[in-house]
Amino acid sequence: MEDDIQEEVMSEFRERRLGGWHLLQLTAGTGLALYAVWAGLLMPGFRRVPLRLQVPYLPASKAQVSNVMTLLKGRSGAIADLGSGDGRIVLEACQRGFSPAVGYELNPWLVRLARFHSWRAGHQQSVSYRREDLWKARKTSLLTLALTPSVELSLLQKKLLAELPEDALVVTGRFPFPDWTACSVQGEGVDRAWAYHMQELRKQHFKNEALSS
Repeated sequence: MEDDIQEEVMSEFRERRLGGWHLLQLTAGTGLALYAVWAGLLMPGFRRVPLRLQVPYLPASKAQVSNVMTLLKGRSGAIADLGSGDGRIVLEACQRGFSPAVGYELNPWLVRLARFHSWRAGHQQSVSYRREDLWKARKTSLLTLALTPSVELSLLQKKLLAELPEDALVVTGRFPFPDWTACSVQGEGVDRAWAYHMQELRKQHFKNEALSS
């Protein structure tokens, strides 16, 4: 019955020519739908974080997830994804043996979506998605995150240098840290990922401080 109704509506839509008023209605409806999606996925998390610290939701592509996993080869143990979005990187890390695998995400809708994906994959007991600010999240020796130019990277760099253990590996997607030297790079274009060894970064940081003093 429902399929018949849908087919009837689509048939009528194809047969009728849209006038200016109908086009306006269609455009307005599409705009409202897009705004509803944007407000639902982005706004709930953004309202709780200062503008300069906001990391917008940009889902990782399959290629980007693969690049991140390549940079994590040879590592094991706990991993945290800051701003985990729909949870695809955390889930992939779990499937490759990282444990515990934890994602931190402020947006409640994305947290629910991530938990649904983990349930569908049969890993709901092996991964954890927490609705927590990435700036307050507990750090581990393996850290993944997506960067955007809108983020105050200098603040994030100071936080990571101060809090991460010496053997930590930081992997970023989409954008690198502008004044950190990556130990390895994987992929091309928007799917590229960068890896940083915290021990080497601290050595360079202290060296730069000594030269500037």
